Amino acid sequence: MNGLPLESFRRLSPLLFPFLGLWLLFWVVPLFLGIDLALQNSDSGFATSENPEIEYVGVQNFQRTIGDPKFHKALSNTLKYVLGSVICIIPLAFVLAIGLFELPRLYRGILAFCLLIPGLALPGVMSKLFYLFFHGREGALNQYLIIPLGLDPINWMMDPNFIMPSLVIQSVWRWTGVATLFFLCALEGIPNWHFEVAKLEGMKSLSRIRLILVPGVRNLALFVGVFLVVDGVASFSGAYTLLGGSGGILDSGLLLVTYVYQVAFPGGSGRFDLPGATAMSLLVAPLVACCLFLILRVRLHLSKA
Repeated sequence: MNGLPLESFRRLSPLLFPFLGLWLLFWVVPLFLGIDLALQNSDSGFATSENPEIEYVGVQNFQRTIGDPKFHKALSNTLKYVLGSVICIIPLAFVLAIGLFELPRLYRGILAFCLLIPGLALPGVMSKLFYLFFHGREGALNQYLIIPLGLDPINWMMDPNFIMPSLVIQSVWRWTGVATLFFLCALEGIPNWHFEVAKLEGMKSLSRIRLILVPGVRNLALFVGVFLVVDGVASFSGAYTLLGGSGGILDSGLLLVTYVYQVAFPGGSGRFDLPGATAMSLLVAPLVACCLFLILRVRLHLSKA
């Protein structure tokens, strides 16, 4: 019978059972409470001494969410946001990691720390930086890039065509350094004899990247992809600092978490629709699971290639 020997299980049990207890307390219990809330009538309110009965409406909240055009818009925007972030961040972080890997260890550490700073920034700091970066004609992006190129300044946060690119840019700014650090750790874990053999055989830089570096970081790239997908679906602070909890012009920047926030609190729908917001949150979980399944399938295909 495959598995841990009985003695090993006994050694792990003092750590395993507390972990399972915390898992049940902080994940399984809230999950069932959320399912119970999603089945309730949005207009019945909370149970009180004056109104102790809660009206259940079955799957009506889920049906209402599936038929909501605004939910479809938020879902489409979130997919664009996630794909844009993954496509931009992973190759850029890999290239930066290769550049850092070629530097002496002292300079490598200093530059890696500088790249990591945006990922450590507080939401308030991010809000001010994004405001200075994207705000109208006076924004840094227009002043130092768009106008010097002879182009007309872009109103990034008021033009529906540029709201989503703005969200992707702030995601790239925030998480590229973190992903670079991950890739750099993977490159440093490659055995030195691989590089020595490549040097003896006169392997060119592109061949070394293709045959040594890419296989060496393949598993780490999977982790980075999963991290970016989960963060992109759950992203709130970036969109909130740029759009203030709204979806922007024509809901061009409306993400799933932002729409859940709008529905759950008066700032969005004008009432506390917690059952509807919970139903939306529960519908997102299978979508994330499907995305992660596709990533794992691609990884399995690449490993067999």
